[in-house]
Amino acid sequence: MKTLLKCHIGIGKKVQGEVLSANDNFSARYDLDRLKGIFSRPQHKLVGKSYVDKILVLNESKGGVASAWMLYEMCARKMAPKAILFNKANTILAQGASLANLTICDRFIDGDITSLLSSGQRVTVDPMNGLVSIL
Repeated sequence: MKTLLKCHIGIGKKVQGEVLSANDNFSARYDLDRLKGIFSRPQHKLVGKSYVDKILVLNESKGGVASAWMLYEMCARKMAPKAILFNKANTILAQGASLANLTICDRFIDGDITSLLSSGQRVTVDPMNGLVSIL
């Protein structure tokens, strides 16, 4: 298995943490209980799991401006993930991550990021260089 994964240059600062991964999509508005810091939509594969201080690994981002400002609100209250890695992020969520100073990367060269990383693994995300290192 590769220990260095390449992606499109991302947003945010270099962070290290534990992966929380699922082959599912992501909406900050509909999938989360932002007060408790957990996934709350019953149909989501991560329902009941805490996302706080995790490196979230998900398929695609969903939503518009509400999801974008929710990222900012989550970061302001220190109830946010350390980073989010997507197969594909939409531009509005990327703008929200930038506003919130939340690390975000997408478009991994080696394939489906939800298959390449598993929950519990530790990684370093270096968005400025488009790299994720498996520790």
